Amino acid sequence: MSILTATQIESPARRQEMKISSCVILQCPRCSGHISDGASEPRCAACGFHFAIQHGIWRALPPERAQFFRQFIAEYETVRSREGRGSSHPDYYLALPYRDLTGRNAWQWKIRNHSFRFFEGKILPVLEQIYPSGLDVLDLGAGNAWLSYRLSLRGHQPVAVDLLDNDLDGLGAARHFDSRLPRAFARFQAEMDRLPFAAGQFDVAVFNASFHYSEDYERTLCEALRCLRRPGHIFILDSPLYVRDASGRQMVEERRAAFKERFGFPSDSIPSREYLTRATLDQLERAFGLTWKILRPWHGLGWALRPWKARLLGRREPTKFFILWGTVGDT
Repeated sequence: MSILTATQIESPARRQEMKISSCVILQCPRCSGHISDGASEPRCAACGFHFAIQHGIWRALPPERAQFFRQFIAEYETVRSREGRGSSHPDYYLALPYRDLTGRNAWQWKIRNHSFRFFEGKILPVLEQIYPSGLDVLDLGAGNAWLSYRLSLRGHQPVAVDLLDNDLDGLGAARHFDSRLPRAFARFQAEMDRLPFAAGQFDVAVFNASFHYSEDYERTLCEALRCLRRPGHIFILDSPLYVRDASGRQMVEERRAAFKERFGFPSDSIPSREYLTRATLDQLERAFGLTWKILRPWHGLGWALRPWKARLLGRREPTKFFILWGTVGDT
């Protein structure tokens, strides 16, 4: 994956060249300024922020934002470590999302497996007919970047973005994929609300079990849409969805209480939204001129019967994990 600055792009023909060669044009994540050419560390001419690459990961998180997320990252990594995420063996990562070879989080990977099989079987073939030369994809909240790996195997050009860079559950774990690919995909440590990319250079943005970590859905979606060409496609996979807002609020209360009991903290250091509702989707649709499709992967009979069981037992509405496909047209 080549990295270019805005000053290196001279014409529409050069932009088409960029599309073919799978380049990324950088933008300052601090001030949105142009990035001047640099031998090894491109630098913002306006504020001085510079991009460094360490262990194959582009560092696009300004120091002040790294400090803002410090507690969240520490708590998140503590939770994930105690849940047994990751492995010392490459085969674990190469099997995702179809199997959890450790067996420690099999129920979650079962959901991811069903969602991705639907995505690769029903959605990707449609997109691949529209974009026969391959998709430029933003994988937002990529984690260990298994989705970017799967997309790369199909000939697409993903860019993986996450706050976490550790070797077990963050972007560092993506090193296990490099030897299986003809060309490694780009990885950026960055936040979803301040993406380090110039506008209009991706076809698809995927929030894979990550959109609900947003503090402000409109701001997060606006930033992803900024990076898309028109028409563009937004996908939200495996973020909790409810019909009633009260159900989502109750889920958050239950989750934070469970975290407090198990880990000693409620995991609320940043005010993530944590769930979606149909009303929220309608609001985002109106705000951005999106057209949403709600797609329902089959998670098994037991999962399908959960709403009926909840009603019989007088419990709150259970969480739904659908695939949300938002399309935005030419402007």
